[in-house]
This record gives sequence, structure tokens and C-alpha cells, in this order.
Amino acid sequence: MRLLHTMLRVGDLQRSIDFYTRILGMKVLRQSENTEYKYTLAFVGYGPESENSVLELTYNWGVEKYEMGTAYGHIALEVENAAEACERIRQAGGKVTREAGPVKGGTTVIAFVEDPDGYKVELIEKHA
Repeated sequence: MRLLHTMLRVGDLQRSIDFYTRILGMKVLRQSENTEYKYTLAFVGYGPESENSVLELTYNWGVEKYEMGTAYGHIALEVENAAEACERIRQAGGKVTREAGPVKGGTTVIAFVEDPDGYKVELIEKHA
């Protein structure tokens, strides 16, 4: 078994694609539309689906906003330098919600950013 993807419902597909590609550096791997059930899917990631886990961005036509609920946590990405990643994201128009620094009670350096729909993305600095 292997993890294939995580699905996120988004309120504006192009806005979300822009965030994950332009700001976080992913690529659109494939996109499809289902006219009968009125939704569009876009799969984004850092490499081919055959070798990497990816995100499935689901846009249900006409739905602009979702309630986050209390069960969802975050997506985590490994970065070389969390502070530099925060600065790049901020400069590109992204929202940093927690600046880079050690995790409470530990030494791992993390930061958090937020996507346009409010989903949290944790940046975890790569260990040497």
C-alpha cells in the first residue's frame, strides 16, 4: 500500500491552483471535469503520481466556501529553510500564520502558512 492523494474541497479552483503552483512550487499533474455531477478535479504535486503523494483539489461548481470543521489538521511540506520559505511565500502573496521557529517542546523548526480556502500548510525544516 501507499498513500496516493489527499483531497481538499476548494471554493475557487484557479485561485487554489495558483497558490499551490506559483506560491508553493507544485505542478498541475492532471485536470478533469465532470459535467453530469458538476465538479472539476485538479491534481497537483511535486512529482508524478506514480512516485509521489499529491493533492486533489475538488471544485464543486457553485460552492464558494466550506466550513473547516474541527477534525482537519494540516498538510506538511519539507523545506530546506523554513524562514526563507516563509519569506518567499509572503513575497509571492501567501499568508504566513506562524513564523519559523522551534516546535513547542522540541527543536524541529516549523512554520505555518494558509491557502486561499483557509487550509493550514506546515513547513518543516529539513534536518541536517
